[in-house]
Amino acid sequence: MLGLGNRLLGDDAAGPLVVDALAASGRAGSALLRDGGTIGLSLLPEIEDAAALIAVDAAEFDAPPGAVRVFEGAAMDRQLGGRKRSAHEVALFDLMAAAELCGRLPARRALVAVQPASTALTLQPTPEVAAAIPALCEAVQELVTRWTPALITPSPAPLQETAHE
Repeated sequence: MLGLGNRLLGDDAAGPLVVDALAASGRAGSALLRDGGTIGLSLLPEIEDAAALIAVDAAEFDAPPGAVRVFEGAAMDRQLGGRKRSAHEVALFDLMAAAELCGRLPARRALVAVQPASTALTLQPTPEVAAAIPALCEAVQELVTRWTPALITPSPAPLQETAHE
């Protein structure tokens, strides 16, 4: 799970705050938690190597502040495309497009997003986004639970010893 956002820009810190909450609760399941901060090209290898990707970020999707939506697969691609929706130096869309060009886009991918109220310079999210952190965590946990069985490769059966006479 990749938490994206700038901790200095109020609601834009939603992704890293979800990473913090899931790490503190110990309820991330089998997900690897990563604070991706304001995202950079250095995250491309991690995205390309991922069997599945859940990104958490503040995103504009024309809803009331604090609303949470999950965009999976092609819906994620559509949400990330088009107008610039991020204050990040390299947008998640750019990284996903690069992974796709290399033929290494995770087949299972989702954006768990919260509608921000403000991305002004402040160390605290607005009350609406702060109240949405548990719902964001639940959405991540639901995806991890639903996706995990499909991502686990069965291990080969153990070798059995044969008695020799």
